[in-house]
Amino acid sequence: MQTILFILNDPPYGTERSYNALRLAVTLAVQPERQVRLFLMADAVFCAKSGQKVPAGYYNIETMLGKVAQRGEVALCGTCMDARGLRDAEVIEGCRRSAMVELAQWTAQADKVLVF
Repeated sequence: MQTILFILNDPPYGTERSYNALRLAVTLAVQPERQVRLFLMADAVFCAKSGQKVPAGYYNIETMLGKVAQRGEVALCGTCMDARGLRDAEVIEGCRRSAMVELAQWTAQADKVLVF
């Protein structure tokens, strides 16, 4: 099985980097021969904030991330969460607090690493 690690740095809205990363991650996550892992750092930790409300017809990062979490793994930098006041209870189901140690392990294990 091929393991693909995505590292996201940008906020969920305001740029399309996280949106485009999640578009690719969702597409890859449904392929049974691939394992998808996402590590959210910096402002990307807000991608996992529950209760996102967006205008009708606009993409919803929470929904997209939830699709990846159902089939893969999603971890958030705990230091980045703390710096931004994001509590564990505010994170969507299937996403969890993590640390650089796990990111280092995931990076060493990955067949491909994509940074957005």
